[in-house]
Amino acid sequence: MSVQRKKSRRVVEREAQFKQYRADVQSRGKPFYPWAMFHDAAMSTVVVGVIIGLACVWYFTSGEDPHDVGWLGPRYAEPADPGTTTFVPRPDWYFYFLFYLLRIFKWPDSVILGTVGIPTILMILLFALPFLDVRRERRIVRRPVAVTALLLTAASMGVLTYKGAVAEEATAAGSEAVEQLIEEQNLPEGVRPGLELFLRTCTSCHTYAGEGSSNLGAPDLTTIGDTGRSVEQFMQILREGPGAMPSFANLPEENLRSVGEFLEASKGAG
Repeated sequence: MSVQRKKSRRVVEREAQFKQYRADVQSRGKPFYPWAMFHDAAMSTVVVGVIIGLACVWYFTSGEDPHDVGWLGPRYAEPADPGTTTFVPRPDWYFYFLFYLLRIFKWPDSVILGTVGIPTILMILLFALPFLDVRRERRIVRRPVAVTALLLTAASMGVLTYKGAVAEEATAAGSEAVEQLIEEQNLPEGVRPGLELFLRTCTSCHTYAGEGSSNLGAPDLTTIGDTGRSVEQFMQILREGPGAMPSFANLPEENLRSVGEFLEASKGAG
């Protein structure tokens, strides 16, 4: 009975608020429709017009030659190299916080939590907030929970964005690092091509004697040769790409064999 009475009181309050809103509109204001909608439509038209104008300026002041730079930059940059093995992809700055979340939740069983689960839960809470909090109070000092949640969200996204922006990426090691690895890991000179190809291609996910970065749960391969696999077995693994590992079946056979020989010889510094 008390629940029914509470609901009725709430309905009465909402009706009174709506009547007050109608009275305020009639006496000293303008209704949302069509005035506010007209203002939004007009501003959206201006924004789209500015974007189209900038695109026209960029296109008509630049040429097809990459060196022909217009008022807003060149029309084309250098052509992409589809065969590169050293390109390190990075997201746009407004996705840096998700980019760094992927580094925190980097194991295969938890990566979906960091990239999809947490953002989706926060988005659902954001959409549900107007339905959960129906108070008319808008003064900041009277809304400590909402203000605290806002500050914590802004601080966490700011920190994650900064960490994602300054995060160091795994890059291919230079000739000095190759020489050092061959000496420290007691590798035969014949596996040098495979080591160089491994450092350019595989260290974005795997680590080897401190080089590279571990992502998506990829294991350290410093002592992978102790598993007893043959060169042909390593080549087969590279072709098939088990689990989250991509397939490298498009690499030439000699490159696959070079990496397989390097992995077979990788048995640690001892």
